[in-house]
Amino acid sequence: MELLLRPWRPDDAADLAAAAATTPDLAVQVGGADLSTTDACRRYLAALDERRPTSLALAITLDGHAVGNVGLSGIEHTHDTAWVSYWLASSARGQGLAGRAVATAARWAFAELGLFRLELGHRVNNPASCRVALAAGFSTEGIERAKLRYGQERFDVETHARLATDPDVALEMPAAW
Repeated sequence: MELLLRPWRPDDAADLAAAAATTPDLAVQVGGADLSTTDACRRYLAALDERRPTSLALAITLDGHAVGNVGLSGIEHTHDTAWVSYWLASSARGQGLAGRAVATAARWAFAELGLFRLELGHRVNNPASCRVALAAGFSTEGIERAKLRYGQERFDVETHARLATDPDVALEMPAAW
């Protein structure tokens, strides 16, 4: 099993389309973006790239295929903070990949971007996402009631944060920036 965390590339569009076709909740994770075709995915990846330097999207690759994402958004240097997000294709879940990728991205964000605080949140009805956050060294901070809305339904969100001064975690994966 060959793992790598790296920036998305245009030639990852087919992998993204395959992930979207087999992962029903992915559309929600990417804010409803059209991922129905390889061309649509190529446009989506180009739009992600245009958000730099305040956002960064990293592909989680398994045996050379993009199977997930770790995102840093809202990167700002007044307070040295960013928001972390992540998703995995259904086929890659349950192997600990997301926790390893998030821990690796956090370590890099602290060391290379000079960030001090990383934040993330997940729906309280998503225990798998909570396990990822905890495995990657993010401490639970609280519940934000009815913060997210998908369709007509609102969801409470459990928030987590990791500081540059928090103990490091042993999880990691190879990365190429």
